[in-house]
Amino acid sequence: MKNLYRKYRTVALLLLAYAVPVLTRDPYVLHLANMACIFAILTLSLNILTGFTGQFSVGHAAFYGIGAYTSSLLAVKAGAPVWLGFLAAPVVAAVFGILLGLPTLRLRGFYLGVVTLGFGEIMYQVFVNWISLTNGPKGLTGVPAPRIGSIVLDTYGSYYFLSITLLVLTIVVAYRLLYSRVGRALLAIRENETAAEAMGINSTYYKVMAFCVSAALAGMAGALYAHEIMFVSPESFVNAESVSILSMMVVGGIGSIPGSVVGAITLTLVPEYLRSFGDLRLVVYGLAIVLMVIYSPQGIGGWITRVDQYLSGTAIRKPVRGGVERGAA
Repeated sequence: MKNLYRKYRTVALLLLAYAVPVLTRDPYVLHLANMACIFAILTLSLNILTGFTGQFSVGHAAFYGIGAYTSSLLAVKAGAPVWLGFLAAPVVAAVFGILLGLPTLRLRGFYLGVVTLGFGEIMYQVFVNWISLTNGPKGLTGVPAPRIGSIVLDTYGSYYFLSITLLVLTIVVAYRLLYSRVGRALLAIRENETAAEAMGINSTYYKVMAFCVSAALAGMAGALYAHEIMFVSPESFVNAESVSILSMMVVGGIGSIPGSVVGAITLTLVPEYLRSFGDLRLVVYGLAIVLMVIYSPQGIGGWITRVDQYLSGTAIRKPVRGGVERGAA
């Protein structure tokens, strides 16, 4: 059974993920599934910057908004194909990531967090006040749905297949990045930047790269969001949204890829299903996050890792007295 689990767990998860529109046709549930995929991409993008590299960011919604507005403006005002907007959104967001990453190379921790918070507020004010371009507080309407040949992804169910596919591709990118020479360099910078530089790692190059990749993925999530709801408003990209993304990363587990996905799904779905509690749901929501941070610092990702190791038979057994492992004859 453990061999079967190791071989087919990924296939089983993919089949379950793609079967959601088959399991339910409720538009509300499918809309939440789309939003969960979008926030999972956002959380993974933030984890590349914060979890892998140790660069603290509290303005990640800015890149999210840049991607959403880039794709929407190209489709609505320039009449460009939707897929061109999907390609342009991560590129433009990545450029802004580089522009933010370069002048903040010497900043760490709280100071970097303040700068990114300010960047998020600046972009929000641009979205609100550049009325000739963004239509200001009224937002952009008429954002078209993507089309594949004669198939128009204008329903939540059909759009979900695009959302889950982009999420899977983001997970693959995150894993390939983490378990590569670049990923090892990012982790070294996170643990001790001075020691990493002494070992020959160009911290400037890798930190800017982390900003670039993180911003690009967030921009892609923004484009996905804009064409899902077919409307873009500045209120979707306030700094409170950045705090929500940060909370998803913390609850899921800083540096954990599966934790990022599960944390995003959890904090997207749970508040919706707590609406029957009224304002009390905010207390329950906040209390759950506080308890998670205090009693499970590794987040949901730590639980997932332990369960996966147990089911796959790769868990490390703890030695008992005399140096004999538990379960040994």
